[in-house]
Amino acid sequence: MENAKMLIGGELVSAESGTRFAVTAPATGAVLAEVPRAGAIDVNRAVNAAARGFEDWYRLRPAEREAALLRAAELVAREGHARFLDTLIDESGSTISKARGEIAYTVDLLRTAAGEARRLYGETFPNDDPQRISMVFREPLGVVAVVSPYNAPLSLLTKMCAFPLAAGNSLVIKPSEETPLTALAFGQLLLDAGVPPAAVSVVTGYGAECGAELINHPRVRCIALTGSTQTGIAVGQSALGKMRRMQLELGGKSALLVLRDADPRQAAKIAAQGIFTHAGQICMANSRIVVEREIYQPFITALKAEAESLYLGDLRDERTVYGPLINARAVEKVLEHVREAIDGGAELLTGGEQLAGLVVKPTVLLEPPRNSRAWREESFGPVTSVVAADDLDQAIEFANDSEYGLSAAVLTHNLQWGLHAARRIASGAVHVGMHTFQSNALAPIGGVGLSGMGRSGGHYSTEEFTEVKWISADVGSLPR
Repeated sequence: MENAKMLIGGELVSAESGTRFAVTAPATGAVLAEVPRAGAIDVNRAVNAAARGFEDWYRLRPAEREAALLRAAELVAREGHARFLDTLIDESGSTISKARGEIAYTVDLLRTAAGEARRLYGETFPNDDPQRISMVFREPLGVVAVVSPYNAPLSLLTKMCAFPLAAGNSLVIKPSEETPLTALAFGQLLLDAGVPPAAVSVVTGYGAECGAELINHPRVRCIALTGSTQTGIAVGQSALGKMRRMQLELGGKSALLVLRDADPRQAAKIAAQGIFTHAGQICMANSRIVVEREIYQPFITALKAEAESLYLGDLRDERTVYGPLINARAVEKVLEHVREAIDGGAELLTGGEQLAGLVVKPTVLLEPPRNSRAWREESFGPVTSVVAADDLDQAIEFANDSEYGLSAAVLTHNLQWGLHAARRIASGAVHVGMHTFQSNALAPIGGVGLSGMGRSGGHYSTEEFTEVKWISADVGSLPR
């Protein structure tokens, strides 16, 4: 076990109070490290440093910001496994394949964001008065508070940081208390790549003591949060009271539609990957599956076989595709949702039980009550609900039976059916021929309804983290 320190203004520091908390491995329960338990004084120091660092970073030429982000991408490409692989596996309970995927996606995100540093486009527009000109500029906001989640602690954090940096903002990062070690390593990576020391700080601590202080700090201009809808609503209410900008990627209850022309066995493989990867701890996971009645029985038979065939081994075993939930609270929440659905009349096709430690067996519920939490709320675990639909219109109706709208997918060989469904499903993204969670550094990731507000990825991110400014000038008459 080691004692880690926070990164504030380019310095490694302990909390002002001297207190610390333990970071444990969900797979084994072992204490990995103790990290500072930040409070108001620490947050204030980090935000003030970022306010100073903003000037250092924003004043750099776009080419210099681009170069720093490209150096960060090169460091991850060359040293990513040494810097992050073991931490991702131990701290977040990732399988080795999922950890490698995060590292590879981080390289892609950093390279994509680097290009955006040169593309903060403005415009001109005409005036009725020929002696006046009007221009529109995009300018960075200032200090951005980044509150990042535990489920993809490297790749999601990278997406939340790289694009605001490309636009010229400075950052104070508050990672989940479950996965602070990855964030500390990422902060150091940015400094190693040449981001000015004061422009990036990482404070570690709990939401009420550290996160709340950060989002309420008067010098924070924008809040970027990926997390639960409950947390997002609380943050949004606080930010709105101070008229702060927000970019919120929140929970999901994503629907996968399996249409009658799909191959049931292949569809079951895709569906299983879409819900049981990383034990369902993915906000876009297909936790609701709607199957046209003609293939409902062969599909659930195949899905049961898929769920029961998943290899549950050591996280560093290449065959392992599934691991633990993050903590005991997460386990209890998942099991409560399952028990409530069964008590309400759902059929348990498979799973529904806790295995060793924090592992919950892959679980499939059939026809849960439409008012059950298993159908309506994000379980954030390895449980999905399957319902039958009479036709495409009813399948779309079931997909839209949700207050969430982060992602959706349609399995069909008929592109016309797929695009018809995609246009009618209320969701920030719809994927045809795939499961519900897909990654693309250029795509506008975000949801509707309780799934959040704003979009992240590509130029959509830099637009979120810049202010539009209109500048006009009276140029007078031309000299004679």
